[in-house]
Amino acid sequence: MSHPPESGPLLDNAAPPPETTDEATRVPLAIEDWLTVLIMAALALITFANVLVRYFTNSSFAWTEEFSVVLMILLALVAGSAAVARDRHIRIEYFAEAGSPARRRRLAQFGALMVALLFGVIAVLSVRIVWDDYKFGETSPGIGVPQWWYSIWLPVVSLAIALRALGLFVRRSREGRAP
Repeated sequence: MSHPPESGPLLDNAAPPPETTDEATRVPLAIEDWLTVLIMAALALITFANVLVRYFTNSSFAWTEEFSVVLMILLALVAGSAAVARDRHIRIEYFAEAGSPARRRRLAQFGALMVALLFGVIAVLSVRIVWDDYKFGETSPGIGVPQWWYSIWLPVVSLAIALRALGLFVRRSREGRAP
């Protein structure tokens, strides 16, 4: 039985690997990366502890599902912040990558401004939700902790995403200027 060659027409013409280095940003991207690691670790530990307790005692921790849901939502928001900062958010490549470099830059700027506007509005409006949770003493349905402990993260991370989008807008604006 023969083995495929180490190189050949398929391997020599293969596309280079995608760029894996990040653009320079004023606020380090490691913040989102480490938050992602910490949230995923917390989710894994909480879930593993609940499985062990359920296996050995036929009961489970009541708080694990509630915390897991909140951590998954927070994980999605933090990942969204990382995607915006790295300019990896969803877009239709046919339109975003077509045309002249100036057109692509303007579309990237427009997209970054729209993301900043959306998450700025979410941040402002969600402050009202947090305030209402605090003012009316809302408690979580599962374990009865104050609901604002969970809802406080929406305006905080939404503001972070809006700021990351503004940073992306500034970086894309600088691309068009002559050195």
